[in-house]
Amino acid sequence: MKQVLCCALLALPSLCSAAYPAHPINLIVPFPAGAGSDQTARTIAACMETKLDSARIVVLNKPGASGDIGLTALARAEPDGYTIGLVNTPGVISLPIERKTAYTLESFDFIANLVEDPGTISVHADSPIHSIQDLIAAAKAKPGEITVGTQGVGSAGHISALSLEHAAGIQLSPVPFQGAAPASVALLGKVVDSTMANLGEAITFANGKPWRIVGVMGDKRAEQAPDIPTFHDAGYEVIGGSMRGLAGPRGMPAEVIADLSRAVDECNHDQTYLSRAKASFQPLRYLKRDDYIASLKAVDRQLRELWTVKPWQQ
Repeated sequence: MKQVLCCALLALPSLCSAAYPAHPINLIVPFPAGAGSDQTARTIAACMETKLDSARIVVLNKPGASGDIGLTALARAEPDGYTIGLVNTPGVISLPIERKTAYTLESFDFIANLVEDPGTISVHADSPIHSIQDLIAAAKAKPGEITVGTQGVGSAGHISALSLEHAAGIQLSPVPFQGAAPASVALLGKVVDSTMANLGEAITFANGKPWRIVGVMGDKRAEQAPDIPTFHDAGYEVIGGSMRGLAGPRGMPAEVIADLSRAVDECNHDQTYLSRAKASFQPLRYLKRDDYIASLKAVDRQLRELWTVKPWQQ
């Protein structure tokens, strides 16, 4: 607004840069349309459009390679504020740990965290496994025989399964799928004994189906499922799942980061946004920029420690 007033008073528009955003903003999502990350991106984009002088935000799905394609595109984008992206843990951290990538955490200017969707492990309703204790006992009785569906090597589900193995002293048999949805089909068809999914996904999959969520990998019971115990409740320090936040390529102007951060902050006080997120089972955990960066660094330390004892590429 100040820039517009400046131009009007001076009658010299050529000397004044256009107010941000002057044209549509692209929001890269490294996963397919319809997935949990896509829902998060579209929900926040619709709200941010109303907070940035009615800007248009275009969601671009760039799935593939466990998120690597979309993250690479984001890291290589022009840092002018017109390309931002949804970034997920563990992928934004685990992929550079396991192999050479075009980015690290230092490749991005982080804006805010939006969602923290804890991991879960579920079984078919016909399964004799009814509790976390049942699951651990079954895995100890049959080392390496209890199959667990994951979203691929190095995915949130795979790393959560490895964390469970490490914490409980058990051995599971991970079976990779191309996402949570096909893994859920395999569980319902009794192709696998159990499956990993983020809580929001698991609640959706369980709706009206023979599906039992055994435990949640959060530090406290989830508001969406208060009756489902955490692994912490059972005595196992297992924290898993996915944080979903916004970032841009490193080097964005400070004022652009401030504008985007302000828009996200306002959305987290917007009842329409909050209601839409709740309706789509998105466990909101808003973290401002500095707290978000600190959380990402903590996850980075945890995953590097896990890699030394449970490298997920092996």
